[in-house]
Amino acid sequence: MANLKLADGISSPISKAIIEKTEKAMGFAPNMYVKMGHNAALLDAYTFAYKSFRSNSGFTPIEQEVIFLSVAYENNCEYCMSAHSFVADAMSMVPPDVTEAIRDGKEIEDAKLKALSRLTRLLTANAGHVAQEEIDNFLAVGYTESAVLGIIAGIGVKTMSNYSNHNTNPEVDVAFAERVWKKI
Repeated sequence: MANLKLADGISSPISKAIIEKTEKAMGFAPNMYVKMGHNAALLDAYTFAYKSFRSNSGFTPIEQEVIFLSVAYENNCEYCMSAHSFVADAMSMVPPDVTEAIRDGKEIEDAKLKALSRLTRLLTANAGHVAQEEIDNFLAVGYTESAVLGIIAGIGVKTMSNYSNHNTNPEVDVAFAERVWKKI
């Protein structure tokens, strides 16, 4: 994988403000943010889209993590799988068997979360193209057409971070170290 050689200093006032705000809120700035911060458009777009997805997607925190983990799995993003496994455990209260199934590339037992993960993975792997039967199966477990669009928003958010991570290789932060992941 590529590894961009980024200078230590971040010159953008936009990036600096986002990183400082994140440090105040979380107690640290994730290494991914620091790497993304070398391009203000990327970090600004990512943080805005992330917050909007969290607030406006219509998904519960558990469903949001299922989407983020499913995208990161398909995109083989070790950093995001580690970080979102931590978030799933500590903040979103995702049942451990759900997180572990996604991390292991296995099916989730819960029918609704299984359908959510499956459609997310298919949309990610196929650049948004899926058979109508897949959409119908997703709708049949109780989701709406709006939820399909919400998945696309989540894919957009995670694709920005996954692609950035593939090319800048941020070190997994100490906070996420217990959930380090490598695709089997």
